[in-house]
Amino acid sequence: MTDQTAFDTDVWTLTRFVMETGRQVKGATGELTQLINAMLTAIKAISSAVRKAGLAHLQGIAGHINVTGDEVKKLDVLSNDLVINMLQASYSTCVLVTEENKEAVITPAEKRGKYIVCFDPLDGSSNIDCLAPIGTIFAIYKRIEESSEGEPTEKDALQPGNQIVCAGYALYGSATVVALSTGAGLNFFMLDPAIGEFILTDRNVKIKKKGKTYSLNEGYAKYFDSAVTEYIKHKKFPEDGSAPYGARYVGSMVSDVHRTIAYGGIFLYPANEKSPKGKLRLLYECNPIAFLVEQAGGFATTGTQRILDVQPEALHQRVPFVVGSPDDVEEYMTFVKKYKK
Repeated sequence: MTDQTAFDTDVWTLTRFVMETGRQVKGATGELTQLINAMLTAIKAISSAVRKAGLAHLQGIAGHINVTGDEVKKLDVLSNDLVINMLQASYSTCVLVTEENKEAVITPAEKRGKYIVCFDPLDGSSNIDCLAPIGTIFAIYKRIEESSEGEPTEKDALQPGNQIVCAGYALYGSATVVALSTGAGLNFFMLDPAIGEFILTDRNVKIKKKGKTYSLNEGYAKYFDSAVTEYIKHKKFPEDGSAPYGARYVGSMVSDVHRTIAYGGIFLYPANEKSPKGKLRLLYECNPIAFLVEQAGGFATTGTQRILDVQPEALHQRVPFVVGSPDDVEEYMTFVKKYKK
């Protein structure tokens, strides 16, 4: 029997997509394309490691705590090293900020370029041992012109999210998916293991104006403020007699956010009594996700301010984070204003 399956002979790979997009930018040097391709190579390697983690004894705890207080898993360490090495070898970075390192990683002078990358090499890594989906998140910034003469420092990375030139995440689930934007819309790419390339599957993705689900860790309900408590009560017991929202929570932000973009709804990790400044990190979790969701037509807020307008003050700064369909986020904001102290 012969395989009658259609084979695309003009396939749009992520590499092709990035090259085409780069060529349309006036004065482009190809350095950003080089950097994105290096990030994709690291993502492919992490995807492979995630798939065979159990067989290669990469599950379990590496024996120390990272700078944000999380237990470090062996896959965390591997992923962090992979991303750092690939990005520095692209000759396009000067400063790297990662969840796993307390200080910024400064690229050696002989390998230096003009870009700054903030990344979480393996988001949701507490889910590794139970095989739940996990991911990689990154945001790319250009070094500010005024400071580009001297040696790069961590201050170069303290830019608000509205300065991002490219952001993305990889989700290692039933397949490996990359969501990517260079500021001209959000696109999804799926890894085809047969050819080792990411293939464009969804172009110019748009989030629904309103969804049917909310996503947050209700185990912290005891510590929620009045606005969050009342908002969730309203979603469960709508006063107008409409259908209640469904609850969906994986506990891996990339997975929860990807579902929210795909189906609509709202994802919340607000401040609470235990974490008065929020739990998620601004530079390498909230900013890139907020950038991507806004590119899809959604909203992202701290509850009092647009995420992308927050001026970072520290590498591992935490902020409250609410993101999703515009109507859902706006409705949440009405509860915040109602219970504002």
